[in-house]
Amino acid sequence: MSAAESMPAPAAPARTAPTAPGGPHVWRGIIEEYRDRMPVDADTPIVTLREGGTPLIHSEYLSELVGCQVHLKFDGANPTGSFKDRGMTMAISKAKEAGAQAVICASTGNTSAAAAAYAAKAGMTAGVIVPKGKIALGKLAQALVHDARVIQIDGNFDQALTICRQLAEQYPVELVNSVNPYRIDGQRTGAWEIVDQLGRAPDLHVMPVGNAGNITAYWRGYREYAADGLTGNLPVMRGYQAAGAAPIVLGHPVEKPQTIATAIRIGNPASWDQAAAAAEESGGSIRSVTDRQILAAFRLIARHGVFAEMASASSVAGLLALHEDGELEPDQVVVCVLTGHGLKDPEWAIAGAAEPVTIPADLHEAAAALDLA
Repeated sequence: MSAAESMPAPAAPARTAPTAPGGPHVWRGIIEEYRDRMPVDADTPIVTLREGGTPLIHSEYLSELVGCQVHLKFDGANPTGSFKDRGMTMAISKAKEAGAQAVICASTGNTSAAAAAYAAKAGMTAGVIVPKGKIALGKLAQALVHDARVIQIDGNFDQALTICRQLAEQYPVELVNSVNPYRIDGQRTGAWEIVDQLGRAPDLHVMPVGNAGNITAYWRGYREYAADGLTGNLPVMRGYQAAGAAPIVLGHPVEKPQTIATAIRIGNPASWDQAAAAAEESGGSIRSVTDRQILAAFRLIARHGVFAEMASASSVAGLLALHEDGELEPDQVVVCVLTGHGLKDPEWAIAGAAEPVTIPADLHEAAAALDLA
C-alpha cells in the first residue's frame, strides 16, 4: 500500500500568513514566511529576493484530458526564473552567516543564475563552472550579468561538480550545489506552499528529475507537514528523467548524457539515493520520457497559457505517459511541478513556432492576416 493510500485525506486549512499593517499580506520570501520551520535564528542574515509564493495554476485542459484535477506549480515565477531560488536563499544566507566571502557551484544553468543573483545580493563573489556549449544562453546571460566568475570546461556537469567539490574541500569557498543541505531545506518549501494553496497534499505529485535534489526536498516537505497535522495525506511521488540522461532508471551513471532538456542533462545525480528512497517510500517511481514526449508536452502547455522551460515539461510528459498507460486513477488531485521559465531557453520555442508574417502598415491587411476580413 502506498503512503498516499495509507492515510485519510481530510482537507487541512491553509496556513494563515500575517497581514501587513494597513493592507494585505506582502510575501516576504520563503525564510520569513516559514521561519519557524527553517534552520535560522535571530542572528542569521537573511539574503532574499522574495522567492517562493509561486502560482499553482489549475489546468482545465489537462484535467479534462486525463480525468483528474491537474494543477501546475509554476516555479518559473521565482526571481531568477527557476525553483533554484528556494534553495539558494537558504544556502547563501547560511554561507554569509558562516562568514564566507565566496561561493562556488557547478551548473547546467539554473543553479548558476540563482547563485550569481543571491551572491550579488549578499555582496559575495560567485564562481560558476559550466559545461562548455551545454548551457542555455539565457541562463549564461544571468550568471554573467550578476558578475559571477564563469568558467567553462570541456566536460559535462558531473565533471564540473567534481571540481567544485574539490575546490570547496581545499580552498576557502562554500559549495552551494544541492549537496549543500541548506539547499534542500529551502526547496522543501515548495511542498508546503502546495498544501497551503490546495488545503491538502495532492494525491499524485509529478516532477522532473535531474540532479535529484528537488524530489528529495518535496517528499521531505510533505512528510514534515503530515507529521504536524497540516495535511492528512501524502502524495505518490513520480519523477521523470530524460531518456538520454536517465541514470536512476538505468541503474548506473550515464557518461555522456544527451537530451534537449538541458536542465536535467545529468548523468550521475548528487541526490540519487535520496531521490530513489523518496519515490519508493511514497509508493511512486522514477521513470524516463523521451525528448519527443518532452517537446510535445512543452508545446502543449504553452498553447494553454504557460511558458515553461523544456526540462519542466518532463513532468507533464510523465503525467501524459501515466494516462496513456492506464495508470491514473480518475478524479485524483495531481500537481505537476514546472521548475523553470521558458525564457531560460527560448530557442526551441522559436524553432517550433510559425514565422511572423510581414504586411504593409494597413488596417485591412492586418485584419486579413488575422482572418478577420
